[in-house]
Amino acid sequence: MSRRAVHVTVSGVVQGVGYRAWVGREAQARALSGWVRNRSDGSVEAVFAGDDGPVEQMLLACEHGPRMAEVEAVKVSETVEPEGHGFRVLPTA
Repeated sequence: MSRRAVHVTVSGVVQGVGYRAWVGREAQARALSGWVRNRSDGSVEAVFAGDDGPVEQMLLACEHGPRMAEVEAVKVSETVEPEGHGFRVLPTA
């Protein structure tokens, strides 16, 4: 199975609705490594790394997010795998 790393920016109503914490739980449940943080522009930014299948599942999940989120767009680009293991929820940047 091949590995993949993606950089994601999610826009819409994604702050103040638990989106960042939800991403952390969902990524950990899929055994992905990487990080998530809120951005000062109101978006949420994340890097997901892991096996192809779980990464693709995470990208699909990000299109909906938690119950109160209103996702407008999910921009995805390939990136290099982050250093370290596990998934981290970071402060706003």
